[in-house]
Amino acid sequence: MRFSLFVHMERWDDSVSHTELFENLTELTLMAEAGGFGTVWIGEHHSMEYTISPSPMPQLAYLAARTSTIRLGAGTVIAPFWHPLRAAGETALLDVISGGRAEIGLARGAYQFEFDRLAGGLPATDGGKHLRELVPAVRALWQGDYAHDGEIWQFPTSTSVPKPVQQPTPPMWIAARDPDSHDFAVANGCNVMVTPLMKGDEEVENLVGKFETAVGNHPEVSRPELMVLRHTHVHSSEDPDGWRPAAEAIQRFYRTFDAWFGNTTTPNDGFLAPSPMAKFEDRPEFEPESLHKTAMIGTPSEIIDRLRHYEALGVDEFSFWCDNSLPHQEKKQSLALFIEHVLPAFQ
Repeated sequence: MRFSLFVHMERWDDSVSHTELFENLTELTLMAEAGGFGTVWIGEHHSMEYTISPSPMPQLAYLAARTSTIRLGAGTVIAPFWHPLRAAGETALLDVISGGRAEIGLARGAYQFEFDRLAGGLPATDGGKHLRELVPAVRALWQGDYAHDGEIWQFPTSTSVPKPVQQPTPPMWIAARDPDSHDFAVANGCNVMVTPLMKGDEEVENLVGKFETAVGNHPEVSRPELMVLRHTHVHSSEDPDGWRPAAEAIQRFYRTFDAWFGNTTTPNDGFLAPSPMAKFEDRPEFEPESLHKTAMIGTPSEIIDRLRHYEALGVDEFSFWCDNSLPHQEKKQSLALFIEHVLPAFQ
């Protein structure tokens, strides 16, 4: 099983500058590369200080110049916000800049907040149509001349300029949850990325089952890969209560996610307060004790045991999601413990 780092700049107040946050993200990436991580993933989010990434492309292009081996993952391009020509050209340029290290993830999008501002109020639930049209169009443009007459986009004969270094295409990943998304990804020769969010490892098993069903339904396609993305924090075995600050920080992250996802409050200069705890009185999954068990929080030996289970399920890549509202120094300590004590168990 391989390991990757999933990271954004996250800003919870104006005490830290965006410049410092990008320096922190770079430092974590360099640590991950030196420690043996295979890929760094950066997503796409708009107008949200708690996940700062209006485009993964410039960040990954910069990291390409600062690194030599780690792969650069766009995780993920939000399909309704990208024209196929722009998506093909920019991702191919990233592949050229990085010397063939680009990994291209695509998703339908989730936040109605973003759709109201970038897609004219299109229901976020309709983003799947854009994803299904974008993926084959981008792949065709990477290959050469191609004209498109789709439901969403229409354009005359065009091609991706530049062309990607990796042939026939850079690896493509689809963020999937429901069976139809898994089936679309596998049928189109794409790898699959999943996140169980606040659910336990039974949800990982469920998602693996959906993936395996899709693989079984398409014997004509070479078996793609499966990545599990999960909030991760490693604490010292000498601190039995070290899990609690991480669980409380991840709870804050999810309460903030809830506020943005609910799309009922106007943010103030990119900030939105977490939903109040009173809202979750009947939601035990938000309790720190529950998050301790569901998020990948624990001592190195505890983390290794859980990851062994993921490996046995057939997970190809585990992504260490370090967005969690903790200060940078604590993220560094957690990542260092993972590199020193967890990674060697899988090498």
